[in-house]
Amino acid sequence: MTPERVPEGRYVQIGDGLQVHYHEAGTGPVVLFVHGSGPGGSGWSNFQHNYQELAQAGFRCIVPDLIGYGYSSKPEDAHYTLDFLTETLLTFADELGLERFHLVGNSLGGALCMQLALDHAPRVDRLVLMAPGGMEAREVYMEMRGIRSMLRAIFDPEGLSLGSMRKVFEKQLFERAHLDDNLLKQRLAIAQTQPQGVFATSRVPNFSDRLEGIQQPTLAFWGNEDQFCPVSGAEKLAKSVPNIRVLRISRCGHWVMVEHQALFNRLCAEFLKGMLCQSTNP
Repeated sequence: MTPERVPEGRYVQIGDGLQVHYHEAGTGPVVLFVHGSGPGGSGWSNFQHNYQELAQAGFRCIVPDLIGYGYSSKPEDAHYTLDFLTETLLTFADELGLERFHLVGNSLGGALCMQLALDHAPRVDRLVLMAPGGMEAREVYMEMRGIRSMLRAIFDPEGLSLGSMRKVFEKQLFERAHLDDNLLKQRLAIAQTQPQGVFATSRVPNFSDRLEGIQQPTLAFWGNEDQFCPVSGAEKLAKSVPNIRVLRISRCGHWVMVEHQALFNRLCAEFLKGMLCQSTNP
């Protein structure tokens, strides 16, 4: 393995010629990590510094690459809607025999987790969200600086480069020191295998009117300097989800689990063990 290559884990076939790549560590209650979008996205690139810590805290941590991402299949004729990603992720869980699980998801992955919590509630125990998508109309996201930068890079006729990737991912973080060249090279290598349809056909519904239906205990994180998902979503979650605790973090961008790794890992472990006090909305 070269330093620029994401380490390879395991694979499972989910039918229709598709396979899902994933990493796994630990034993105990299952925690399913669901990564966000963006060029070169994968479970490893989002959660490499988190899932091992939760495994050591007593959980079976499973970190898949969504279809279209990482080392999972990337069909060129697919429409990468949230329904499609949810269906293939559930099939993956079925193939591993996962009947119930906790969910940890950021950005696109957070929206996917909310859809699972709403539409497949008996399978979801607890929910951890980091700046989930699906909190505003699509037009609102298109005005975010980070989203505009990402789309320019993805659809640049000259293709992605290390320089254009850097411009995107510098906007993910408040402190640019957290962004290293190796991560950029890893993501670029994967991005070059992704068909543009992964992003061109991406569709995420607005869950604002359905948030009250999320009944699972929920912990949410949001960086105050997020340039991809408007921080107004944190207030919506706090007002509407019946059993939630929302943490807004200063001097933090879109990747809470990277910029505040120790805090995130500790609070997630406490919450998933039922040790973190919940607040209940009226």
